Amino acid sequence: MSLRLSMVTLGVADVAAATAFYEALGLVRGAPSEAAVTFFDMDGVILALYGRAALADDAGVAAMGDGFRGLALAWNVTGAAAVDAAIARAVAAGGRLVKAPERAFWGGYSGYFADPDGHLWEVADNPGFPFDERGALRLPEA
Repeated sequence: MSLRLSMVTLGVADVAAATAFYEALGLVRGAPSEAAVTFFDMDGVILALYGRAALADDAGVAAMGDGFRGLALAWNVTGAAAVDAAIARAVAAGGRLVKAPERAFWGGYSGYFADPDGHLWEVADNPGFPFDERGALRLPEA
């Protein structure tokens, strides 16, 4: 059995509001979605939105506060203009600009936004990580 990232579930304060935000970014709600949970197919990885308290209860842990969670999701694109456009789109949809796009120490260009629940997203153009023919990000070959 190989380890694969198949689903990311974000605990959110309001499923309907979070759903509207991600739909404004262009995601399409999947058929199994309902009031308590929304699913988006992100070309092989499912993004799920579920109530924060319900998710904590399901895992048997205490709900976390609103501070840094030690996690950032990444949205890789091609070119600085695409990074700028993606950040602008997220902010227009109700996200919060966390770090304006800029040249990065690792040679790319990136910035950060937070969704309405504070989940961090980095939008990056990383010339060292190529996309394959399906548009999936790949690690560079040694």
